[in-house]
Parts: sequence; C-alpha cells; structure tokens
Amino acid sequence: MLRAAVALADDVGIEALSMRNLAERLGVVPMALYKHVANKEELLDGVVEIIVGEIDPPAQGADWKDAIRQRILSARRALLRHRWASQVIESRLHAPPVVLDYMNSLIGMFRAGGFSVDLTHHVMHALGSRMWGFTQEVFPTPPPPADPDMRAAMFGQLAAQYPYIIEIATAGSHDEESAVGRGCDDQFEFEFALDVLLDGFERLHQQGWSSTDRRRATRASA
Repeated sequence: MLRAAVALADDVGIEALSMRNLAERLGVVPMALYKHVANKEELLDGVVEIIVGEIDPPAQGADWKDAIRQRILSARRALLRHRWASQVIESRLHAPPVVLDYMNSLIGMFRAGGFSVDLTHHVMHALGSRMWGFTQEVFPTPPPPADPDMRAAMFGQLAAQYPYIIEIATAGSHDEESAVGRGCDDQFEFEFALDVLLDGFERLHQQGWSSTDRRRATRASA
C-alpha cells in the first residue's frame, strides 16, 4: 500500500495523494485503507519511511568524510526520484523511526570519526536539510521572459540597479530544473556546499574546536 502511495504521488503529485485516490488506485474501498493507517498523516509517515528506506546504507571501510558524503548524496538521489518528498519530510511533526535511524547513523559517523559531542551537535545544525539531500533557497528566482528582447531589457534594467546580482546570476551553467536559481548547475552547487561544510567540519575537528571556547572568545572581544 505504501509503495502504491509513493507511485501515486510520483504520477500525480503529492497534493493529489488522498485516501480516496489511493483506494481507487488499489481497487479497494477507502475504508479498507484504515485497517493499515489511521489517517492521512500516518499514511504520509509511511511514505517517508519508504523514501528514506531508499537511501544506501553506510559505506563500509570509508573514512567519516567519504562515508557521510556518500550517504547524503544517496539521500539526494532518492529525493530527486521523488521531487515532492522534501516537503513531506519537512511537514512531519514527529519524526518516524526510520528518520531517527538515519539521523542517528549520521551522528554516529561523526562520533566514530572522533568528533566531540559538542562539535557534532553544531555540525548537524549546520547541515540542516542538506543531510536529506536538499536545500531551501530564501529567495526563489522567477523565470525570465521567453522573448529574447524582453529578457535582454529586463536584465539590462536589473543590471543598472543590482550589478553584482546580475553578474553572478548570469555566470553559471544552464540548468532548467535548478533549485538554486536558473543558470545554476543544481547538483554541482549542492556538492560544492556539502564539500565546503565537510572540509570546514574537518578543520574544526583537527583544531579541537569547542563551543565553550568560541563563546569565551566572543565575549572577550565584545
């Protein structure tokens, strides 16, 4: 039933996933579904379990950085197969066990790599939704006009007001489906940011960083 729900969401979108539509897909009456889930929220919890279950298990024999990178990129591949899944994961008020298992596994990789509890705590905050293979942009970029003359006029006007924004916006490679704005290679940008974070985590770990020391230094400089 849960796999059928995932397939239905893939076909028609998560907004159209309902108990009634799922029952129709399965060829049963809606009440039959309530023997398996109490309501739609439980159904969505089960859908999340299916998606997270598609993430590859931790790589054996890899160091902490490679293992975490591989796991997160596997999570990204799973969410790219089901582009609606990120909003469902974010909507959960209570994390299903499979979600807690995944997060516990990532934390365990940092700890096995020698990270302190303190640093690991802040590392997980820094990763945020990236641990699930997606990021949220603060300011979504609307598509430019299709007409070349109108597009050139729009960019010209914006360039006069916001030259640095336009300079960056027109510098990237083309990616129509990018989550970080048209003109960006979404996969490259995701891996770039992930690698920057992992390299930074490694540097802090090697320095023996602690939040207590950092707060003391901040207070001393204030």
